[in-house]
Amino acid sequence: MLTIVASHCVVPNKETPKTRLGLSDNDHTARLGHTPTIQIYKTKHNNITERMRDSLAKILVYYYPVAGRLCLAETGRIELDCNAKGVIFVEAETTKSMGDYGDFSPSESIKMELAPQIDYTQPIEELPLLFVQLTRFRGGEGFAIGVAQSHALCDGLGGIQLINAWAKVTRGETLEPHEMPFLDRTMLKPQHSPSTPCFHHPELKPLPLKLGTSDSVAEQNKKTVTELLKLTPEQVEKLKKEANEQPMKERLRPYSRFEAISAHIWRCASKARELDEKQPTVVKFNADIRNRLIPPLPRNYYGNALAATVTPKCYAGEIISKPLSFAAHKIREASEVLSNEYIRSQLKVALKQEHLDCIKAFFLGQGERTPSHFAGNPNIHITSWMSMPVYEADFGWGKPIYFGLGYVSSHDRAVILLGPEGDGSVIVSMHFQIAHMQAFKKFFYEHI
Repeated sequence: MLTIVASHCVVPNKETPKTRLGLSDNDHTARLGHTPTIQIYKTKHNNITERMRDSLAKILVYYYPVAGRLCLAETGRIELDCNAKGVIFVEAETTKSMGDYGDFSPSESIKMELAPQIDYTQPIEELPLLFVQLTRFRGGEGFAIGVAQSHALCDGLGGIQLINAWAKVTRGETLEPHEMPFLDRTMLKPQHSPSTPCFHHPELKPLPLKLGTSDSVAEQNKKTVTELLKLTPEQVEKLKKEANEQPMKERLRPYSRFEAISAHIWRCASKARELDEKQPTVVKFNADIRNRLIPPLPRNYYGNALAATVTPKCYAGEIISKPLSFAAHKIREASEVLSNEYIRSQLKVALKQEHLDCIKAFFLGQGERTPSHFAGNPNIHITSWMSMPVYEADFGWGKPIYFGLGYVSSHDRAVILLGPEGDGSVIVSMHFQIAHMQAFKKFFYEHI
């Protein structure tokens, strides 16, 4: 049982700019609504909430747009109204122990008990952009911090940077200049000059459907479940070795950890689904473009700085029967296409009228998601958080022992993170159709 002890509205503790900030096209194509994540701390520290609220008020001075609200401009685009109305900080207690939540893999109980609950029936112009819920476990053995940030504000890296900066201020330390958020989103304004090349953008088009079907409705209606699948450092190296066993023909460098693990996930998913060997299948993922653009974006750019990409279409039979290097090479091709020119081209064409129509419906209370192409069976959506410092949020009582999503994805999706031990282990948070999950787990560990 969960009990809400108190709810606070936290505002910046100093005067902040009262202005409106336009969102980039990249922000507009992000999923509308909030993205909840969970961090778990094992500590006996009890007197924490007041210090956390005070430091949150301090960090909002630097991240002042977070204390504002979304608003709809006359153009139909979203803007950030920097009005300092504040964010929500909830204190809660649960009668459950840490052990009752198992490995904290995303589930309905995690979503309903440890993640902030958001009422989307209220006017969007009044909806806070950041919700925090601090939940104490039974017996004072530890607590969970659930954070839900509006995806229109930032991508995963921006969200983690905010949390880590908040933790550092809570410890009583001062932020370095590079830890301050870079708030100017005009750097991602599309370049409409005639010299900007345009490309064919398969990542913006519908993905392959299951053979014999004309839409993805049946697959979208199938329930998913999440399992946390751990890879030891030895297993990671084994996958990398397998991916690189073939001669160096079409590559100048060995396949990376991400490429090898993603290829393995793709192969296991194709096997578990028992797809026809002639079934077209692709992997879709987003890449951080901060260092891919010319000139590069600052590393502390606070906003959405992602580009979607998709592997060249191939067949399930190829993914299953050919060496792991085949799938790894497809993953690499999807990543390498994201040059500065390609990304600039994508920025020009990604925001379509259907997105603006969906945004208008969102503000009218008729929806909370942007239109997107279904990335589930026979395809898969893969997200890598391996380069993100997700275990650095030490508020003064140690680093988290767990970090993960606070919900189950509605479609087949793999989120790849490093293990909290820092020993090179990897955790795959696998969101997969219930009917195929056991088979996936069998194939995932079968030869490693």
